[in-house]
Amino acid sequence: QVQLVESGGGLVQAGDSLRLSCAASGGTFSTYTMAWFRRAPGKEREFVSGIGWRSGRTEYADSVKGRFAISRDYSKNTLYLQMNSLKPEDTAVYYCAAAAKIPVLRTTQSYTYWGQGTQVTVSP
Repeated sequence: QVQLVESGGGLVQAGDSLRLSCAASGGTFSTYTMAWFRRAPGKEREFVSGIGWRSGRTEYADSVKGRFAISRDYSKNTLYLQMNSLKPEDTAVYYCAAAAKIPVLRTTQSYTYWGQGTQVTVSP
C-alpha cells in the first residue's frame, strides 16, 4: 500500500511561485508513474502533469505548459511540482497520484493511489 502526502500549498499573489512536494512511502517509488491533478471550485479534477516511471517522460496540461515543471527525487521518494508565474485560475486543491508501471495517462481512473491534497490559492 502506497501512502502519498502532499505539502507546499499556500496563498500567493499572481506572478509568484510555489513548489509542491509529494512524499511517497510503502511502495517501490521507482516503479510508479507519478502525476499531479487539481480540482478547482465547482470543477472536475483535472490532469496537471505527469512523469513516467521508467523513461522519466514528462507531460503537461496545455494550461500549465511553460510555467510548471514536474520532477522526482528517487533518493527521497519525493515528487515535486515547481509552479511559476501563477495565475488566479491556478487556484485549486492539488493532488498527487501514483500508479505502478503505466505510461503517463491523464485520467483519474488510471491512478491507484492518491494523496489528501494541498490547497493553492492565487490572488489577483
